[in-house]
Amino acid sequence: MQRRKVLIVTKTYPSISRKYKETVCTAGVLLDDSEKPIQWIRIYPIRFRSLNLDKRYPRWSIISAEIERNTKDYREESFRINDSSIDIVRKIDTKNNWRERKSLVLPLEFKSVSEIINNGKSLGIIKPQSIKKYFYRTTSREWSSRQQAIQDQLDLFEPSVELEKIPYQFCYDFFAQDGKHHKYSINDWEIMQLYRNCRNNSEKVTQDEKEINALEKVRQKLEDDFLNNKDLYFIVGNLKNHKNTFMIIGLFYPPKVEFEQLSLFS
Repeated sequence: MQRRKVLIVTKTYPSISRKYKETVCTAGVLLDDSEKPIQWIRIYPIRFRSLNLDKRYPRWSIISAEIERNTKDYREESFRINDSSIDIVRKIDTKNNWRERKSLVLPLEFKSVSEIINNGKSLGIIKPQSIKKYFYRTTSREWSSRQQAIQDQLDLFEPSVELEKIPYQFCYDFFAQDGKHHKYSINDWEIMQLYRNCRNNSEKVTQDEKEINALEKVRQKLEDDFLNNKDLYFIVGNLKNHKNTFMIIGLFYPPKVEFEQLSLFS
């Protein structure tokens, strides 16, 4: 393994794994020694909730860690990580309309999912040409019997908090820059946690009322706020076993600005 710097851009909501019990897929940007962007990478698998607290990298942090290509994954962006080697270098802030964040991710922008595929890639950031609508779907409220059995496995050395099944998928219906129409679900941990926080903090009485209230709060964020006030980009990635099937694994949402004021000294 080689120690490299990586900008953490997004993390997916944890999924149940037979081999690892619970895993998270992290998407980020590989940086050179001077912290210039090189390429998109995914770090997988990683048992994020099992990491020591000082290793749990927040979104938009630059980490230094020992990584290597995951040779069991055909996707060239896929890397393994040595959990114990993680050092959090610094956090990238939102100053000047997310200027530094933009400088690190937008040089790696693709025009469309088709361009990502045609370039032999499986991960990237795109700006939709237009967004028709935000919507949500209901899903199962319980894990499958196989998934629940994995969670129920007793581990005397690593007690864990059971992973909650979110019974909704949050989605965008949009057109890419090449005019192609897509309906993608959002698997961004940040959005799933937004729903959970809104539900848990709701002042409604019944569970159904709390969920309805939370769904409306999520809609307000993803539709009213993001579509009207944000310069919205999608970080998209494919499924390992279905290489042409993509989903939104993260949202990049700097504020809309009328123009970017350039520094005389930049």
